[in-house]
Amino acid sequence: MRFDAARKFALSLPETTEEPHFDMSSFRVKGKIFCTVPPEGGRLHIFTNPLEGEALVAENPKGYEHIIWAKQLKSDWLRVYLTHAETAQVKGLLEDAWRMKAPKRVLAAYDAAHPST
Repeated sequence: MRFDAARKFALSLPETTEEPHFDMSSFRVKGKIFCTVPPEGGRLHIFTNPLEGEALVAENPKGYEHIIWAKQLKSDWLRVYLTHAETAQVKGLLEDAWRMKAPKRVLAAYDAAHPST
C-alpha cells in the first residue's frame, strides 16, 4: 500500500484531520490521535487493540512490529510498514483505530450511513 492511499483513506473517515505531532504528522478524530506518520515515510504508527497487534506481528513480522518508546513496549500502538502490509488490513486497522477514538455521536452517524451487510 502506498502512503497516499493510506492518507486518503484515513482522511475519508468522518471528522478526521491531519495535524502536526512533534516531528511527525498525525491523523486525528475530534483532536484525538489514532495514527502518526514518521517523517521518513513508508510506515505508520496506528493505535490498536493489543491482541490484534500481537496477532499481526506474529503473522507478518515484515509488515508489522511492536513500538518500543522510552524502553517500554507500547502494546496499544503498532508500526506498520506499508510496502509489506496488505491494503485491506491497513484500512481495517485505520478504521478500527478511528472507531476507538471517535466520539459516540460520530460513530453513530457513520454506522447509520454505512450499515453492515
